[in-house]
Amino acid sequence: MKKQTVSRRGFLQGSSAAGLALVGSGESRAFGQSQVAATPPQAGATQAPVPGISGQGEMKFRVKHNSTLLPAAAQKVLVKAHGGFAVDRRPDRGETYFFLIGAGILQIAPDLNSIRLLNTADAMRRVNLHDTTIWYDPKDGTPSLIFPANDAGKIFTTTLDGTLLSTLDAPPPDHDFEAPEVRDYFQGGGNFAPTGATYLDGLYYISTGYSKLDYVLTARVTAPSEVEWGDLAFGGKGDGRSQFQTAHAITVHPNSTRLDVTDRPHSEIKQFGRYGHYLSTLKAPTGSLPCSIDYLDQYVLVPTLVGPDPSKGAPIYLYEDGRLISTIFPKADLGLANFEHNHKAVLHKAGDKLCIVVQAWNPGDFAILEEV
Repeated sequence: MKKQTVSRRGFLQGSSAAGLALVGSGESRAFGQSQVAATPPQAGATQAPVPGISGQGEMKFRVKHNSTLLPAAAQKVLVKAHGGFAVDRRPDRGETYFFLIGAGILQIAPDLNSIRLLNTADAMRRVNLHDTTIWYDPKDGTPSLIFPANDAGKIFTTTLDGTLLSTLDAPPPDHDFEAPEVRDYFQGGGNFAPTGATYLDGLYYISTGYSKLDYVLTARVTAPSEVEWGDLAFGGKGDGRSQFQTAHAITVHPNSTRLDVTDRPHSEIKQFGRYGHYLSTLKAPTGSLPCSIDYLDQYVLVPTLVGPDPSKGAPIYLYEDGRLISTIFPKADLGLANFEHNHKAVLHKAGDKLCIVVQAWNPGDFAILEEV
């Protein structure tokens, strides 16, 4: 796979903001708070860092499991890891799903102490699935998984046991998207490179950040086995408040119809309504490249590809009620040498402990962190 070049120019200047700053209608404030401190919390001068522990305050983390937890077939291809995770957060469940190219779909047990490889269709196993999302059919609650294949230009839908239900190919050149720029792009032979996909009220919302298009496209979902392109599209490549430079992941905010899109080079998470109208922007700490956003109870997790201080490796930011409460450095503090770049991460509760399941990119790696 072609190595992706990450430029740090322009992202390494200035101090880091304490929280995600909310920008909209000419207003800037901390995400969920009315004030913003000058810098993110760091270990105090009177408290020396503890080897093998990272984070601040009450939210410090250590390594619960490293990549040795993976099945042998997954360990062989781990260096190519370039995807994301989905947690089944229904009561009495708790499995986490992800994918490794060359191995297949993997399922992490609810206690996070074992991982099994699922039967995976050959058409999926040979390509890179850039993210994983779980959704539930509103008719009967049946869960399904969505996998966007950025290199193959396809969206796969499977059952939780890995059975392939549908494959959505790239939009045909004559498909009538409501945005003329999108119609022109595909009529001109532009590539379809999906980087994220989520489900909301009968539609797949698909980000296309690895292409010159950089729009969020939609597809109508009649059933997990019946998916076809819709006409709604929004965003586009650019520096406007509703545009992206790399729309890397897309997430539905819990208990709402808001869509959060991580715009990696802009250090922003942009928020949209279900019909594509721009709502606001969350500013990540200056100098960071946010890859995704995940919500659990009062917590918000933002893993980054690059942070303000490259010598420490990329940080993972943990927020509580809109306030940055902990910055975790898997490479510098936890000794995970391959975690120069975090790709995707999710929060998970194992017993009474908050855990972080995280994947590194270039080279790929895997770890599960637990609250100390």
